Amino acid sequence: MTDTAPAKLTKNVVFLVIVASLGYFVDIYDLLVFSIVRKASLHDIGVADADMLSKGQFIINVQMFGLLLGGLLWGIMGDKLGRIKVLFGSILLYSIANFANAYAYDVNSYALIRFIAGIGLAGELGAGITLVSETLSKEKRGYGTMIVAVVGLFGAAAAYAVAKYGWQTAYMVGGGLGILLLLLRVGTFESGMFKNVQESKVSKGNFLMLFTDFKRFKKYLYCILIGAPLWYVVGVLVTFSPEFGVALKSKEVLSAGEGVLYTYIGIAIGDIFAGLLAQVTRSRKLTMMVFLLLSLVSAFVYLRSEGITHDKFVWICFFMGCTVGYWATFVTIAAEQFGTNIRATVTTTVPNFVRGSLIPITMAFNALKANYGMITSGYIMMVILTVIALFSLSQLKETFGKDLNYIEEEAGIS
Repeated sequence: MTDTAPAKLTKNVVFLVIVASLGYFVDIYDLLVFSIVRKASLHDIGVADADMLSKGQFIINVQMFGLLLGGLLWGIMGDKLGRIKVLFGSILLYSIANFANAYAYDVNSYALIRFIAGIGLAGELGAGITLVSETLSKEKRGYGTMIVAVVGLFGAAAAYAVAKYGWQTAYMVGGGLGILLLLLRVGTFESGMFKNVQESKVSKGNFLMLFTDFKRFKKYLYCILIGAPLWYVVGVLVTFSPEFGVALKSKEVLSAGEGVLYTYIGIAIGDIFAGLLAQVTRSRKLTMMVFLLLSLVSAFVYLRSEGITHDKFVWICFFMGCTVGYWATFVTIAAEQFGTNIRATVTTTVPNFVRGSLIPITMAFNALKANYGMITSGYIMMVILTVIALFSLSQLKETFGKDLNYIEEEAGIS
């Protein structure tokens, strides 16, 4: 194996993919545990039932702001100091935060700790996907990122299972899993592409490079916008399913935790099909278009389900999850759009800016809800986000099979 060529399928590369997958597993566990334990944990710290929605939105928005900030910090560090250092630092930070979360005593302390956890969680996925993308061959990297996403997304199932033993236990287990993961990381190795760039004098991790060239900025913005519908489905339609259940006149209280579980099982399965479809068609853009249109259909099915039952809710969440199972494809597209010297910055900030987009999405949804109600607002937001995503996708170039061993110059791509 040379430093300039992607690695062949050696034991070290397989180990790297496994560790990146387990890292994303813990990442998803910790990211979604609040959505699963929201009502139980807020109830225990004294939040009234009438304030559950507003306080829950406040805490998840603070967590997402932490992801925004962390994505920027870890992304720059990933290009300047290396992908491995980011993996270690981010895991350590969110592990400590999750242990602390078990001892939150009011809304403000809860929000502060979730903010710190958000900063930590921001580094895991981008650094892992960047490492896998730069290490595997251009023909096989789609399979590698697919495996990372599929294994990782089952972290939601683990979070749901552990949450049955109490919300404090769920947070402590999340912290413990992170510490165990740190021990596994010892055997991982740095990307050869990064090592080559590290030895050069080219500008590395310069976030401003994304804004000094208008074409580059538009490409970066489009990469973010194509992923927004996914987080609307998870962060609004599923996370606030108890409130949607009331609006849909359900005779049963819909469980957000159970909804998250089955949505993420669906996402994991969807990621498999999205990865295979991209490999067969040799087109990530076509794959994204198909899944974006299917996700619009699934959201409409959910919002039309008046009198929804528990069983129907579970199946619809699974269906919605399958249709938004393009996370690995979406992050891989972002990684393939930019040069090695800012690839970690892009690959880390893009998914976290998508997660952070939940803040303006929630604000817009609430503004619409005040005038049109839960259901109509749900339709409007999904249509707007899907149209924006499809337009953004149309503006990006196909990157399947693209050679990633290049750098971004100050005035453009070398």
